[in-house]
Amino acid sequence: MGWTFKLHGGIATALGTALLVLAALTWLPGSLPISGSRWLMPVIVVLLFPIFISAWVRMFLTRADRHSMWLAFRCLSSKVQLGLATLAMAGVAMIIVSMAAERNLQSAEVKDGRYFALDTTPHARGTVEITQSQYEAVLESDQRSMFAIPGLLFVGAAYAVLTSAEIRRADRGFVPSRP
Repeated sequence: MGWTFKLHGGIATALGTALLVLAALTWLPGSLPISGSRWLMPVIVVLLFPIFISAWVRMFLTRADRHSMWLAFRCLSSKVQLGLATLAMAGVAMIIVSMAAERNLQSAEVKDGRYFALDTTPHARGTVEITQSQYEAVLESDQRSMFAIPGLLFVGAAYAVLTSAEIRRADRGFVPSRP
């Protein structure tokens, strides 16, 4: 496996892990210290798109089908398999639990000392006033989604890059990878 594939997969895995940890931290009492920062989401987007798109381009250049990709994933070391699978399952679980706990409220904001959120209930869509505890719950749920979804996409990018590297290595003939 080439060093660029390892670097690309490592960066994607590290960023995915960091975002999934931040998503998990939203379940702890209190708010995250970075919750009010406006620079975080643009940074996530700026990092996500080049890493994610280049990972999928690398995967498509291998011209492998899903079964071959799965076999290539199985050729990765057991630690890498376990790490990627654990991160993927944790990300999916966080997204499912977050969406199940959501009560059709999102985009919480404060106006003139009062708390509002967008109610997405069918046939009753609009902005509604909520309590402070509801505001904090909606804010944490929004943060959880903001961290978990890109985190899961970074893990998917790592999967695509590392399995593409295995397929590429197999196509070139058996050459043992360096430790």
